[in-house]
Amino acid sequence: MKFELDQFDLECLIRKIVAETVSELGRDGDRLDKLAFPEVEAAALLSMQPWQLRDERRDGRIAASIGRGGRILYSRTDLLRYLESRRWQAKK
Repeated sequence: MKFELDQFDLECLIRKIVAETVSELGRDGDRLDKLAFPEVEAAALLSMQPWQLRDERRDGRIAASIGRGGRILYSRTDLLRYLESRRWQAKK
């Protein structure tokens, strides 16, 4: 399969792809700029089920805070520290 685009069409295509990518990154960036995440959202950010994150917290493997109404909240720092503590190491 071969495509032929003139310079104008190629520039338009690139601009459209870049605009869509920046728009998607903006949506994710807004979510990551939050001060704290409830358990369900934090679990999704870690690609976990909420019950798995709850168990990790109860076993002391991830830090959390208590928000208004007793809600469990995870800061961005809590999530990053958890990931850093679980770095994969290749066996030699």
